[in-house]
Amino acid sequence: MLAVRPSAEARALLALRRSANKQFMGAPGPSPDDLDELLQIAARVPDHRKLSPWRFVVFEGDARARFGEGLAEIRAGRGDPEPEVETARKLLLRAPVVVCVISSPVNDGRTPVWEQELSAGAVCYNLLLAANASGWAGNWLSEWPAFDADAGKLLGLEEGERVAGFIYLGTATAAPPERPRADMAEKITRWEG
Repeated sequence: MLAVRPSAEARALLALRRSANKQFMGAPGPSPDDLDELLQIAARVPDHRKLSPWRFVVFEGDARARFGEGLAEIRAGRGDPEPEVETARKLLLRAPVVVCVISSPVNDGRTPVWEQELSAGAVCYNLLLAANASGWAGNWLSEWPAFDADAGKLLGLEEGERVAGFIYLGTATAAPPERPRADMAEKITRWEG
């Protein structure tokens, strides 16, 4: 099979890709089998030396609320105001399925960590594309739990691991509005030596 497969349909999907607003995402979400297929597709990213420097933590059903309780305990233990504690409690309840993509670089002494982290970012984006192509709404977020040491412990992060993003998946309950895009003339330079 060729690595190049021209597809007007794929180009149209990419040209119109938008994230769903987390406030307008509801049930149903991908089934466990659907999600396993999406994750298989998501993992087909550039990966120097085939290290697979990422992993997934999936939150479905009651696991979303249990993780939220852990986040709420973290915030309450710091003496944060009750509204912030309550927001933490409900964080993963905004979509029926949430996938935490974890950058998990392999210390092989040869492959730059930055390349491995970029591969994890590509996994996040590929998951959004696969979900969208399958009819699911998706949003890639990295709110405070992605950068918090205690939330990292709750997630079971190991030495050197970081959260690349939380990917919220479900059914869109409203069409996402188009947003302003970059002026490509300001972003492109053609090097002439």
